[in-house]
Amino acid sequence: MPQRKYSKQRCKVTKVSKRIILPIELSRYNKLSQDAQAFRAWLDTMIATYPELFPADINNGYTLHDILPPSVKMPDVQLRRIRLKAADQNGCKPVFTIASSDVMPYMTGYTDEVEKPLFLRRFGVSFWGLSYVFGRDDNYWYRLSTHLGHYEIVDTTIKIADNLPEHLLADEKHIRFNGHKAYIATTVGADCVLGTSVALNADEAALTEAYGQFKEEACHLHPDYEPKTVNTDGWAATQKAWLALFMTITIIDCFLHAFLKIRNRCKKRWQSVWPDIQQRVWDIYHAADSQDFRQQTTDFLAWAQDTVSGTALEAIEKLCAKTDKFILAFDFPQAYRTSNMIDRHMEPMARWLSSARFFHGHWHSAELQVRAWALFHNFWPYCPRAKVSQHYISPAHKLNGRVYHHNWLHNLLISTSASGFWPNHRKC
Repeated sequence: MPQRKYSKQRCKVTKVSKRIILPIELSRYNKLSQDAQAFRAWLDTMIATYPELFPADINNGYTLHDILPPSVKMPDVQLRRIRLKAADQNGCKPVFTIASSDVMPYMTGYTDEVEKPLFLRRFGVSFWGLSYVFGRDDNYWYRLSTHLGHYEIVDTTIKIADNLPEHLLADEKHIRFNGHKAYIATTVGADCVLGTSVALNADEAALTEAYGQFKEEACHLHPDYEPKTVNTDGWAATQKAWLALFMTITIIDCFLHAFLKIRNRCKKRWQSVWPDIQQRVWDIYHAADSQDFRQQTTDFLAWAQDTVSGTALEAIEKLCAKTDKFILAFDFPQAYRTSNMIDRHMEPMARWLSSARFFHGHWHSAELQVRAWALFHNFWPYCPRAKVSQHYISPAHKLNGRVYHHNWLHNLLISTSASGFWPNHRKC
């Protein structure tokens, strides 16, 4: 049987968006677009209300450029464009399309009509399942969802540069890429997925390139961005990758991973003392300060040497040997000390990947899918039964403190405005 051909070549998938999507009904937009004076008055109000959705150079003024011809796919949609008065680095004055959030990019559909099918992708509903229930064909739903992977995750999720998190978590999700092992380098901060990139190897070079996608996007939003800490498991290549990307960052080892190794080696064989071991480990974790942490670790090691042996003792000795790494967390009270906050996001990712049977195409298509999933995940609404839903609609709402529309897909589309147009450094 001939081997299936596919490309492993990494390439840039993000694109600069010259589209500004605003919260306005299509019927009202169509009416305003035919009246230049009324359109400018409305747009000036939008600029004053939502400055983060526009390029910073719009403060230097703009002109009404033209009106695009009616769309062949949507004859009732006719969009207006504006031209900035300030020239970019190439001496050109950028032109932006002003659009309503009622219309999907490239006139692929009406937002309210495709919102529910795209919502079901959260639960791993297949494309043919969407076609069966909602019509169209499989390729339509595939293109509609993966197109969003072209937008920058950081710039779309975080609208104000000062909201970039100082403390991060990083881990790799093990996947299958055309039958071979691969990894999704995942970055989480402020309860949002801020970076996902497919790495074909788990060495330092591959992970540096994969996690570097997050750094590139974060620096587009804030050129001087330097996170203070990142929580990782004990994988050396992951830690080296982050130190290569951010030289001043502090690596916080996950305490939970050390505990899990002890649990795997003690819970069955040392049942009689396991409750005592468990209590001592978590007492160390809850130590009042670094001195107390160090003293409890020393006492725990001495007790363990007299109580257990073999692989159980080895696991405890490994935890105690990392004391100097664990106490770094006391210098950063807001840092993540365990990886459970990234596991909360990687679990739904794992279910989504499993339902899709991972990836069976080019690296480019796999990258678009995981990036689109990250954006969906950040903007999908919280379950109504969750307590957090009483205060916030989605993780992106919780991070930014505001939403532009009550519907999650409208809010996502609006947040993609001028994505990747990085002369626009949005600072408070």
